[in-house]
Amino acid sequence: MRHANAYIISLSLCAFFVVRVFACSPSPDSLQFAQQREHMVKTQIESRGVLDKRVLQAMRKVERHRFLPAEYLDYAYRDHPLPIGYGQTISQPYIVALMTEALNLKATDKVLEIGTGSGYQAAVLAEICPRVYSIEIVEELGRQSRALLDTLGYKNIRVKTGDGYQGWPEFAPFDAIIVTCSPTHIPPALEEQLAEEGRMVIPVDEEFYQELVLLVKVQGELKRTNIITVRFVPMLRKDGTTY
Repeated sequence: MRHANAYIISLSLCAFFVVRVFACSPSPDSLQFAQQREHMVKTQIESRGVLDKRVLQAMRKVERHRFLPAEYLDYAYRDHPLPIGYGQTISQPYIVALMTEALNLKATDKVLEIGTGSGYQAAVLAEICPRVYSIEIVEELGRQSRALLDTLGYKNIRVKTGDGYQGWPEFAPFDAIIVTCSPTHIPPALEEQLAEEGRMVIPVDEEFYQELVLLVKVQGELKRTNIITVRFVPMLRKDGTTY
C-alpha cells in the first residue's frame, strides 16, 4: 500500500511538473515574434550602422507588434512604417533606432517626446532613460497609448494629450527632445525647454520629405547637424491645421 501511494504521488508530481512547464513555456506566437525581432535588429538596424548597445537591446526587448492594430501584426517587424489610425503611423524600426541613437542618451537623462502615437518610441526610450514625458495631440490615440504603456508596466513614462508645439514647461528643462512629427520650423518652446548641452532630434521642412536633424544646445544656441532625409506626418494643431 505504501508503494501504491508513492506511485500515485509520483504520477501527481509528474503531472504537476508537466503542467507547470507548459504554463511557463513561451507561446509559438511569442517565439515567432522574438525571432522576427532579432532578425529586424540584425538586418534592418545593426547592418545599417546603428551600433549603440543600449539602443539595440531596447529594440530587441520592446515588442513592436503590441503597438499595432491587429490587422497589421504580420507586418510588425518589417522595414517600413504602418498605420495606427487617426491618420498617424508607427515609424519604421530603423528610424526609431536611428533617432534614439542620435540623442546619445545617458542613464540619467529626462526625455521629452512630441508625438506619442502608439507609444512604441516612448517604450524604447524608457528602456534606456528613467524619465520619459510624451505628448500626443490626438486625444483618443493618447488615451490608448497611455493605457497600453501602463499595461506593459512602463511606470517611467508620463503621457498627456496636448499641443506638442508648446512642449511641457512644467517638467523642463529636458536633456533630450525627440519629435516624431514634422513642423516647418523648430518650435521656439522646444528650443527654450532644451537644457544646456541637451540634444533634440526633429524632422523639419516644408516639402513632401523632411530633413532629420540633430540640434545640440551650446551656450544657448542650437548647433545643427543633418542626419538623413525622412518622411513624417505633419505636426498638428488642435484644430487639425499644421505647423
